[in-house]
Amino acid sequence: MMKPSRPMNNQSSTLLMISSIYTSLTKAEKKVADAVRNNPEEAMMATVTDLSEQAKVGETSVIRFCRRLGFRGYHEFKLAIAQDLVNLQSFPDSQIVESDDHQAIACKVTMKNEQMLKHTLDLINMLELKKAVSAMLAASKIYIYGVGSSGITALDLHYRLMRIGMNAEVHRDAHIIAMSASLARKDDLVFGITTSGSTRDLVDPLRQAKQNEATVITLTSHMRSPITNYADTVLLVPSKEMPLEGGALSTKIAQIHLLDILCTILMMEKDTARESIEKTAKAVADKLY
Repeated sequence: MMKPSRPMNNQSSTLLMISSIYTSLTKAEKKVADAVRNNPEEAMMATVTDLSEQAKVGETSVIRFCRRLGFRGYHEFKLAIAQDLVNLQSFPDSQIVESDDHQAIACKVTMKNEQMLKHTLDLINMLELKKAVSAMLAASKIYIYGVGSSGITALDLHYRLMRIGMNAEVHRDAHIIAMSASLARKDDLVFGITTSGSTRDLVDPLRQAKQNEATVITLTSHMRSPITNYADTVLLVPSKEMPLEGGALSTKIAQIHLLDILCTILMMEKDTARESIEKTAKAVADKLY
């Protein structure tokens, strides 16, 4: 059974959240989203009638769009856009062009990654993050799944959890993931990492794990993607990946940054974490010259 829509976090960046749920919007709502994203300054000043005319939809579509984002009304939505615009002013254009020399490219890539880190922080829903920490600390065993580029992120999470003494294993092969999820139990936790949230190799196993009553956490860039229907907790990161650039490093940086925050909190709240860190460090101490 599909879960009801998850409420938006009103502390998140509204413009980023629009991108996150865009694929799940209706045709009319997408027209409103396009009008806002193409010219947020004008949208901030517009009345609901103005915006409906710009988007060529009815006023009810505009109101419905605002509510999809978790706002009680249009005025609250406009205030959130105004706050977004204040935050965006601190980031100059980082678009790389053919005339850029190596120095310019290095600077723009750095600015882009700085912006991704800031956007990651803007998207964090602290209630969801707290739920994830509590669930992971309570789990008997943690299964971490990711395929393709997300599998690399999964390996990193497994390493971090192992260092603080958590019972975790990681899988990146689709067949092994499917078999592993079929064996997940009520006291276990399954952590699925997928940028699109639509990868069948992750969605189907997480659905199976949920049917087995395991706790499910997903790290994704799309709030309304299929995988979120089976997640108890959704950790959201920004992504600007186009269809032909899957595994973009900027998205990887966002994922790793959020997982760094998560694992740091876990380390602080797990009673035996420091002891585990010392033991694992000593275990490899003689590997250094």
